[in-house]
Amino acid sequence: MPSQQVIQPLPSGFQLEAYRIDHQLSQGGFSIVYLAHDKDGTPVAIKEYLPNALAQRGAGTAVPTVREEDLAAFRYGMKCFFEEGRALALLDHPNLVRVVNFFRANETVYLVMQYERGRTLQAHIQRHKGSMTESFIRNVFSRLLNGLREVHSRKLLHLDIKPSNIYLRNDGTPVLLDFGAARQTLYYDASMLKPMYTPGYAAPEQFTTRDGLGPWTDIYAIGASMYTCLSGSAPQSADLRMNQDKLLPAARRWVDQYSRELLETIDWCMQIKQADRPDSVFVLQRALAERRQVSYAQNWLGNVRRRLKEMIGR
Repeated sequence: MPSQQVIQPLPSGFQLEAYRIDHQLSQGGFSIVYLAHDKDGTPVAIKEYLPNALAQRGAGTAVPTVREEDLAAFRYGMKCFFEEGRALALLDHPNLVRVVNFFRANETVYLVMQYERGRTLQAHIQRHKGSMTESFIRNVFSRLLNGLREVHSRKLLHLDIKPSNIYLRNDGTPVLLDFGAARQTLYYDASMLKPMYTPGYAAPEQFTTRDGLGPWTDIYAIGASMYTCLSGSAPQSADLRMNQDKLLPAARRWVDQYSRELLETIDWCMQIKQADRPDSVFVLQRALAERRQVSYAQNWLGNVRRRLKEMIGR
């Protein structure tokens, strides 16, 4: 397996087609995301295909360098990335990131997306760790699932749902970011690459074969993301769970703190066997909409029981 290559981002002020780069927003193992502005001064987010296991780029150049032995894999991944951009550009939903343009340049591919102002759900979790309300979780994920239903209706999968890929606009509405289907495809078809999934959120089938991937794969990640809202950290990775499941079910861990319906829904999503999970977003939405009149998050008796358990455990 090759080591990661040194990749320099495009510099501030760089003119990329009709867009001027402002600065780098993030960099991962598969791509770099920049804040840029179009010719009218409108801010956009631009995602550049640059897997650091296959390419490198030094300062003073925009074109990446790819070793001869990695060229086929790099080009295959670029094709997958471009086709994913083409598919995403057809999606127009308030809870999905909007792809407004995609093009080839500098011997790679770029996706231009609408720039959203706000914060990630991951940042929100860290800020409100231990005090996440049930109404917030239900509201965010119910709306997010509207967007995911649109994705699945187009025969697409996200494959990298996690709190850092769920964005909360300043008005609180959620947006699903950074699709990972192209990354997943490149990993399976180019065996020299390291896995391109996120432990804790990737479903068990993502560790074995892509043949078993489906809506239930994204549903596992939704459940894991809701679990993180309660715990403050990622749950046990699915590959470890398949060997020795140490994950304490939500219905046991947070009994009397949240409604039984919510906790059981989270556990349902996170079943190891895909056949045991909700088989569609619609089914999950119906389950998430069910709730008792009593709010366990504000239940006085439940809070007393929780404090007593904490005191006994000390």
